[in-house]
Amino acid sequence: MRKAKFESRFRSILAHFVLCLLSVMCLFFFYILIINATRSHAELQKGFSALPGTSFIKNLLNVANDGSFPMVRGIVNSLIISGCSAALCTYFSALTAYGLYAYDFKAKKVAFTFIMAILVMPTQVTAMGFLRLITNMGLYDTWLPLIIPSIASPAVFYFMYSYMQSSLPLSLVEAARIDGSGEFKTFNRIVLPIMKPAIAVQAIFTFVGSWNNYFVPALVIQSKEKMTVPILIAALRGADYMNFDMGKIYMMITVAIVPIIIIYLLLSKYIIAGVTLGGVKE
Repeated sequence: MRKAKFESRFRSILAHFVLCLLSVMCLFFFYILIINATRSHAELQKGFSALPGTSFIKNLLNVANDGSFPMVRGIVNSLIISGCSAALCTYFSALTAYGLYAYDFKAKKVAFTFIMAILVMPTQVTAMGFLRLITNMGLYDTWLPLIIPSIASPAVFYFMYSYMQSSLPLSLVEAARIDGSGEFKTFNRIVLPIMKPAIAVQAIFTFVGSWNNYFVPALVIQSKEKMTVPILIAALRGADYMNFDMGKIYMMITVAIVPIIIIYLLLSKYIIAGVTLGGVKE
């Protein structure tokens, strides 16, 4: 009895130790980022330091007051693009997954296979064709090519489909149909509340992916007032060597991750709720 109790306590202590170690390893890079944001360019050139500097306010003002670097405008642009992309991606991916999950039709397997085939196609392969298409449609140097394609996301669709298989009983959908509920009403009123944890998870991933996306916006956006945060950071990094300020770059990166942290904190409660979420038994 004592041996079993000792082993249980040892495993608990070991698990907590490993979790604490992993947490420290994950947060260490954020700590270094914040520390570097408080140091001047001259201090950063001297090498690594675990102690904060005294140039935090100076770096923040240098970034905010840089007339050639619209920091606030870039953050607003990224928020609009990433927010719209996350909303469209999660909603329509869940809707597509619901259509393939709740309906039986002849081309069901073909449609599922086709969507999965698109999943393995890299974005870079279709980049030039995509650029020519949006140019011919008059959408070059606009936000629409960065938002509309997010509707079709095979990876998010597959996640939603798998989640429905484990958490959404078809008997619940059939009961709603018997009660006279329309398909869109059933999806919006019954399916979406059950899918909240999955939607929250994919909303975070989609938001972060869109926020950090550099490749497509760099191809599409040319106007400085429409640029997103990654493009502005790259432009700041590629500035003239004589005017190059590493402290400003670290400060901009620090400011850029704040909206991501806020979005995670707002949606994390739905992820935690998903642990205790129960479905209706068959």
